[in-house]
Amino acid sequence: MKKYIKISALVALAGIFCLPVNTIFAGNPDRAGQAGATQLLINPWARSSGYGGSNVSSARGLEAMFINVAGTAFTKKTELLFSRTQWLKGTDININAFGLTQRVGETGAIGLTVMSINFGDIPITTVDQPEGGLGTFSPQFINIGVSYAKGFSDNIFGGITLKVITEKISNVSARGVALDAGIQYLAGKNDQLKFGITLKNVGPRMKYSGDGLGIKTPIPGNTQGATMTAENRAAQFELPSLLSIGAGYDFYMKKDTAGSKTHRITALGSFTSNSFSKDQYNLGLEYGWKNMLMVRAGYSYEKGIFSKDTRTTVFTGPSAGFTLEIPFGKNKSTFGLDYSYRATNPFNGTHSFGARINL
Repeated sequence: MKKYIKISALVALAGIFCLPVNTIFAGNPDRAGQAGATQLLINPWARSSGYGGSNVSSARGLEAMFINVAGTAFTKKTELLFSRTQWLKGTDININAFGLTQRVGETGAIGLTVMSINFGDIPITTVDQPEGGLGTFSPQFINIGVSYAKGFSDNIFGGITLKVITEKISNVSARGVALDAGIQYLAGKNDQLKFGITLKNVGPRMKYSGDGLGIKTPIPGNTQGATMTAENRAAQFELPSLLSIGAGYDFYMKKDTAGSKTHRITALGSFTSNSFSKDQYNLGLEYGWKNMLMVRAGYSYEKGIFSKDTRTTVFTGPSAGFTLEIPFGKNKSTFGLDYSYRATNPFNGTHSFGARINL
């Protein structure tokens, strides 16, 4: 019976990938700027962002909810994580993210993440007062994700995430939902060979609404100065859906073949097909020592990235980071510190800092 349940689950996940294939591969760079809710493309986590998006096949634990939700199934018991990102340093934009994953059953895990973007205080301006002086406002961008992932065998893992998206100012807002789904497959001795595929940000179109879309205008033909409120219609916009495929391999030193795994080098690569922007090719490399110290670097390439005249993204490609994981307690719990840097031009890069507890 369990065998049929596993097969049915895998078929269902495969169906999720197959249904929107025409939509995913219909995208091209000419559609750039036509999607909204692009904060869904921002990785708020300090550890995984150092790979340059190459770790689709190797993402593990809570941060896998952004990269490939299937990796959440590797949560050992309970994981808590907080991360703060200085987004495009110099713009005073900060991103706060919090997450929790919990093991359920023998092979399952549930997760919750909250990501909030702080744009600071922006002066209120009007047509009559373009210089401001009317106070300030602060947009609220919040993404909430709930996930479930499960190991269907010793080698196959899958998961799904439901995301709730909120974009809001005082008098205009938009809300939407999106789905992510992912699969990871392990093979080879000590599961050294890894494959992953994930489909992200699939959902219905969003639309802005609220009193801020209204404008007071004189009533035609009225000589007493009476006005009426005319409401502008807001167009619907699509979500920035994408499909990523990746692979990776762990290399161990000769003396580690008995299972000690003291020194590890992981090579990673992935391809991302974006519906509303250029496709990306990502490479990553990580060195790990006893799962306590990890140093990583990545590079994300897209067409035209080498020249400022043809580059259509603020990111120039390179990224790097490190992790320090400290064990404590009798239950082999750990406390980790993460940092990553993503190079940009203009601005002074994007810096992410994270702290995690694995119980």
